[in-house]
Amino acid sequence: MKARDQVRLDTLRGALSGFTYRKVEAGHELTEDEELEVIRRLVKQRGDSITEFAKAGRTELVAKETREREILQAYLPAQKSPDEIRTVVKGIIAGLPEGGRNQGAVMKVAMPQLKAVADGNLVRQIVVEELGA
Repeated sequence: MKARDQVRLDTLRGALSGFTYRKVEAGHELTEDEELEVIRRLVKQRGDSITEFAKAGRTELVAKETREREILQAYLPAQKSPDEIRTVVKGIIAGLPEGGRNQGAVMKVAMPQLKAVADGNLVRQIVVEELGA
């Protein structure tokens, strides 16, 4: 507030509101995992908004949403690089039987391992690339 950074202030207030909604929904104090899930959901919403605003040519809104997403991502654990995700996905594919190597089976095993440290869309994209290769 003292820094007069209105975008940061609005973003953090929105996150606090998200925590409150989730707390009421859950009926108990939130665990750290639940708090991180709220932040992940907010980051994903910002990403979806960026995509839609870019399609509509609303560059000022794209910039605002991008800034908000960066602010929220600072509160998440460090994300894995695409190369690290690819290594995990290759290991999962190698561990599956030959007939069971499809996108759904790989994603079912990969997402619990990568949920907290990788974007689901990026994981899906890498799985498709690896299965097609």
